Amino acid sequence: MNGACVESKVESAQLPDYSAPEVFGGGTGVGRATALQLAARGYRLVINYSRSQTEAEATAAEIQALGGHVQCLQADVSSDADCRRLADAALQAFQRIDVLVNCAGTTDFIPFHELEQVSTDTWLRLYQVNVIGAFQCARAVVEPMQQSGGGCIINVSSVAARLAQGSSIPYCCSKAALDSLTLSLARTLAPHIRVNGIAPGFIAGRWTQNGLGDRYDAIVHAWERSLPLQQVCQPSDIADGILSLITGSRLVTGQTLVVDGGMLVAGYQVKFD
Repeated sequence: MNGACVESKVESAQLPDYSAPEVFGGGTGVGRATALQLAARGYRLVINYSRSQTEAEATAAEIQALGGHVQCLQADVSSDADCRRLADAALQAFQRIDVLVNCAGTTDFIPFHELEQVSTDTWLRLYQVNVIGAFQCARAVVEPMQQSGGGCIINVSSVAARLAQGSSIPYCCSKAALDSLTLSLARTLAPHIRVNGIAPGFIAGRWTQNGLGDRYDAIVHAWERSLPLQQVCQPSDIADGILSLITGSRLVTGQTLVVDGGMLVAGYQVKFD
């Protein structure tokens, strides 16, 4: 799951005066759901993908069919040059950047007790995308946002950062580091740029299905029985939270919104058959 989204806002009395957003990881999953919701609200978009070209182009085509404005670009957020190229592309297309949604992410599914399976390469690769990539994308849009009078940045984290449970130990640690980055950037970029995060719980979809394989259905059903709200997250649920942080939280910065169906409340207690 590697990508981002830059957005630019057209006129709307119900939204902040934003004109251009970027969505990194906008071709699939949470990124796709977010891009569609933003486009429906008048935002002009730059969608980034790493490998999911077909899916990203399909998302862009859906937005265009609804009358939206979108560009779809390939880039690797672990490359600082690519992050800066995306920001430049958004500026050339829309003359401003107002919102950055950092959806880019990657993981390896490694059972926690299999310590010998965790290589140095795994640590470096996950941090390069999940943490350094988010920083590089944010850094690339700071100056354009400031020149436009401000903006907001959303980092997509995970409840794995707080529960220390998830696809792998390096993944949990990388998301904890991303939460710290959100706080650091919120302090550094205030008062003109707000920086917040969103921490999803288990998200149903291709990414988790590919990682879990034959165990996917059983794990989804186990979560649905165990969670207080008895539902796992859908990408649209996370997009709803992202939209609320962009459009309805003028005085909120440095916060990470948890959207998990009550996973933190349950304390990661899953009832398997």
